[in-house]
Formats: sequence, structure tokens, C-alpha cells
Amino acid sequence: MLDELNRDLAGLVELHRDGTVLEIRMIKPKVNAICRRFSRAMERAALYLQDQPDLRVGILSSGSDKAFSAGLDFQESTSAPDGERGVGAETGGFGGITTLWALKKPLIAAINAPAIGGGLELALACDILVMAEETFLQLPELERGLLPDGGGLQRLPRRIPYNVATAMMWTGNRMTAAEALRWGLVYRTVPRGRLKDLALETARHVAKGAPLALQALKETLRVVDGMPDRDAMALRADTEGDLETYRRMLASEDMIEGQRAFLEKRPPRFAGC
Repeated sequence: MLDELNRDLAGLVELHRDGTVLEIRMIKPKVNAICRRFSRAMERAALYLQDQPDLRVGILSSGSDKAFSAGLDFQESTSAPDGERGVGAETGGFGGITTLWALKKPLIAAINAPAIGGGLELALACDILVMAEETFLQLPELERGLLPDGGGLQRLPRRIPYNVATAMMWTGNRMTAAEALRWGLVYRTVPRGRLKDLALETARHVAKGAPLALQALKETLRVVDGMPDRDAMALRADTEGDLETYRRMLASEDMIEGQRAFLEKRPPRFAGC
């Protein structure tokens, strides 16, 4: 199935598997500019990660040294007829993952090169960001007659101080890897040559968690975002909200297995149920 999907996604995205980890590598020449075909390919790749029970974590990477992604494909967006200028996927939206709420498995962005405009928005749709020390982030949309409304203006002010985030949008100035680390936007930075190893090491560590718990964490983080503390602390009483995976986790054999394994001083044997 993986080989067949790679053939379908050829020229846009490549999928590489390492045990329970799936690397989603963007390979659209020359800078992974985001168009409709690219967004749909990304959505299919992310849904493959979600739908395979034995995959636990994804890594979003770039096959280009020029850019993680340079954002919107202006050539397509300016030449398409008025009614066909949308560049998003059916449910995943811009870039295929920015509104893909069906994706509950964690995704790590390995930012090896500049993440500009929509490229940064792809990274912000991920759960953990790791970054090469030599590169930068940028939201230059105002100079292009646009807003960073594919997740930049929605997510960035929640990840770093509001005035720092909005200044990036107002000015279009670059944020270095060191600054991104200082503001807490990225988890770790390393020299570019070590980034792939760091991303894989992080993914393998995350993948040790119970499968349902990994997905429940992503699900609940989305739900509690912006909630008052009192409401957020009532999660276990929510029997009708958008917390299906969390409720399954609370009734799972894996929850008992994880605690039993700790008491017995052995590695847990999770079954995903």
C-alpha cells in the first residue's frame, strides 16, 4: 500500500517508514510551494499516517535545501480562474494539514531550511517543531497583498508572546532559529546535518507512549485551547463533547497495562485498545 501511495504522490510527497514512525517528505520542485495538488497530496499522506494502526508518529520534512516550504504557489494562484483559486485540500485546508482535525497522531516538523509564509503555517500545524540552527522563519504576506490566514495569525500568537508574533506579521522580518528557541516556538535546534537524527530520535521517544494516549493528548489539547481552567478541568465529566479518543483511553486496557508495567518494572506491551 505504501509503494502504491508513493507512486500516486510522486513529485510532490514521499513517504518513508521507520518502524512506528512515518516520514512525510515534501519534494515538490523547487521550494515546496503550496498549490492544490500539493495540498491534496499532503492530506492523503497525513490520513495514511492516521489510518495505519501500527504507525504512531509522523515527521514532516523537506527534500529541498532551499526551503522547508516557501509557502503559496503564486504562479498557480495568480493564473487560475477566479473560481478555481483555492489551493486547499478537501478537509485538510491549506497545505493539506492546517485544518485536518481528523489527524490525531502527533506530527513533528523538522525545519531544515527557511519556512516562509505558508511554509511556517505548515510547521505550526505540527505538534513539535525542531529546527536547523542555520535557517529562519518568516511571514511576509502583507508585502504580497495577503494575510497569513492559513494558521499564522490564528496559531502563532498562541505559541509565542502576542506582540512578538504580530510584529512578525506587521514587519515581515525573519525570526532566526535562536530566536525561535528563545521564545519557545521550537523544541530544540541543532546544526542542519544533525536535524534528521534529532527528529527521528524525538519521534521514537514519543512513539513509546500508548497509542490511544498519544492521540487523546492531541485531541484534548485542541479542545482545552482557550478554555477557562474550570471548564478545562471538567474533561472527565464531558460525555458528549469532541473527546471520543480520550473517553476510549480512559476505558482502555492500555491504561491498565501502562500502570501495571510501571509497577512490575518492565516495558509496557500496548495493544492500542
